[in-house]
Amino acid sequence: MQYPASVEKWGLFEVACEGFQNGNPFTDYTIQGRFEGADEQIIATGFYNGNGVYKVRFMPSYEGEYHFRISGSFSPNVFEGDFTVTAPQEGNHGPVHVQDTYHFAYADGTPCYPIGTTCYVWELQSDERIQQTLKSLKRSGFQKIRFCIFPKHYDYNLHEPRSYPYEGTSMDSSVLTKENFSEYTGKTEGNHWDFTRFHVPHFEHIESCILALQRLGIEADLIVMHPYDRWGFSQMNRAQDELYWRYVIARFSAYRNVWWSLANEYDLMKHKTEEDWEFYASLLCECDPYQHLRSIHNCFPFYDHTRPWITHCSIQRQDAYKTAELVNEWRAAYHKPVVLDEIAYEGDIQHGWGNITGEEMVRRFWEGACRGGYPGHGETYLSPDDVLWWSHGGILKGESWKRVNFLLQILREVPGGYLKPYERAAWDEVCGVPETGEPGKFYLYYYSFMRPSFREFYFDDSTRYQVEVIDTWNMTIEPQGIFCGKFKAMLPARPFMAVRIQKVK
Repeated sequence: MQYPASVEKWGLFEVACEGFQNGNPFTDYTIQGRFEGADEQIIATGFYNGNGVYKVRFMPSYEGEYHFRISGSFSPNVFEGDFTVTAPQEGNHGPVHVQDTYHFAYADGTPCYPIGTTCYVWELQSDERIQQTLKSLKRSGFQKIRFCIFPKHYDYNLHEPRSYPYEGTSMDSSVLTKENFSEYTGKTEGNHWDFTRFHVPHFEHIESCILALQRLGIEADLIVMHPYDRWGFSQMNRAQDELYWRYVIARFSAYRNVWWSLANEYDLMKHKTEEDWEFYASLLCECDPYQHLRSIHNCFPFYDHTRPWITHCSIQRQDAYKTAELVNEWRAAYHKPVVLDEIAYEGDIQHGWGNITGEEMVRRFWEGACRGGYPGHGETYLSPDDVLWWSHGGILKGESWKRVNFLLQILREVPGGYLKPYERAAWDEVCGVPETGEPGKFYLYYYSFMRPSFREFYFDDSTRYQVEVIDTWNMTIEPQGIFCGKFKAMLPARPFMAVRIQKVK
């Protein structure tokens, strides 16, 4: 048995034990751990990690002394031990949860603004490209990244991934071209997988990437299933799916920065029923002892986001033109945080979802944020080697990512930490006000693609307000002075301007 003497609060504590190797250890044996401290008792299911080694992982939520007990059919022995949970290190704020109905916070109470990006299979690229991606993420300000556990088959995604999740062999990909790739699906012949035996290095590598993100303070939004498949992983039966889900949850749930996305574009997986999705969700609720954030992402129709297991709305826009403008409606309909995981991609590829400008992407960022939502970035610029950030990561080439940190700065300066739509805003403006606290102290107006030369304001006759003009594209803040009663904010007749108005103390 191997385990560390101590672990930080919200860190990953792991116990490794030797056990039976005969038969199929992935299916024939069980392992479970009980972890007990003064303030919590957690039961966690373990997993087989190959070479006769079984592991159980635990994420402690309190400091102090703990005792563990490992048992199961994997061994005739019972394994016990003690360890100490120390204070969290700098930058460790714990897992993210829902805060104030529509928003997010880390376990220590720090507000979380999950303005993230999508890189579907960045972790299944070469070591060199993975390091490029991590360097790009470090510069970007992104708080979250969406990516898949399974490899991806689609346009610009015809090469072989670095590894597969199961033991076996894949179809011959040399036959794939840009003209015929759509003919190859999860039902394609030529794949030979053992869906009862996991390829452990595939999952160990993903874990190393989750930890690399954790060191950067970035949440790992794991897409557990998706339809873009030529290997058969999207076509597994219920029993095979269940084995996969239980294995993934046992391996990944003790990482504090994990979020769960049941699927990317669930509605394109035509052979999966609502009953299937509800079953997968029940496994998450049952087997994840930490109840990480959970959602499911659409292509066309939304899943029913009122379902109690869904913690937040993971939304892909349904209209080419109306995107972040609908955040108000979604907040009102679902009473949950609205995360705009796909509002199109900055880029220049042929697909309609992948060729908006950087200016339009940033406009959607601000439109969504001022309405109390959380917009997501994506980038699809053509490249001679077909390496696009949206799927492979690498180097960011666009302009919108450069403006994420500026938006985060503005959001972090909101009193109380969070915005909601201002119900008394005029018909021709967007305005966010603090979600909680005394009204009348803070307003953030955004004028989108409109370009007024000035705007007039009136709140009351006595309150003094500090007025600032924000250029959201050029990332400047211009103080305009302190005003009372009816006043004007002078604007440069350019699009993408905002006005921040704060009550003078």
